[in-house]
Amino acid sequence: MKLIVGFGNPGAKYNFTRHNFGFLALDFYAKVHDLAFQAQPKFKAEIAKDGNTLFVKPQTFYNDQGMCIRSICDFYKLTPQDILILCDDFNLPFGAIRFRERGSAGGNNGLKSTIQHLGTEDFPRLRLGTGNDELRSRIGDVDFVLSKFTEAEHEKLPEVLREIANFVSKY
Repeated sequence: MKLIVGFGNPGAKYNFTRHNFGFLALDFYAKVHDLAFQAQPKFKAEIAKDGNTLFVKPQTFYNDQGMCIRSICDFYKLTPQDILILCDDFNLPFGAIRFRERGSAGGNNGLKSTIQHLGTEDFPRLRLGTGNDELRSRIGDVDFVLSKFTEAEHEKLPEVLREIANFVSKY
């Protein structure tokens, strides 16, 4: 079994924010593949299933994503290598995606939480670029990750989301 986890914050006010890029990518994938997310309170998550793959949107806040991931891994007896994390990365240009088999949190609090709860950095992750240096320098990192995509970025989203969905399909 595989676990594909999109990082984000619960609640409509966070829709189309940079920190919710993982949720957005999974929502796009689910729409293309006719999957439906269902609330799973025992895991504090919304989960869609396709064969032997669980698609997970944790309903904890971003900094506590690891709690949800750990509970699902324990229940299904999954290893960290069975996981793929989709998370935003403001150090990558908007639209860039970067896959790594393992690695540090690199300042991402959702990854920090996951590393803490799993006790390892050895899990795959796909970093989704949200970088916009001009905007980030004007408003600061905290406001930046919670900001909405710009109009120009929003126009590019379908192309970027298709690329992410293709990666996830082949994973």
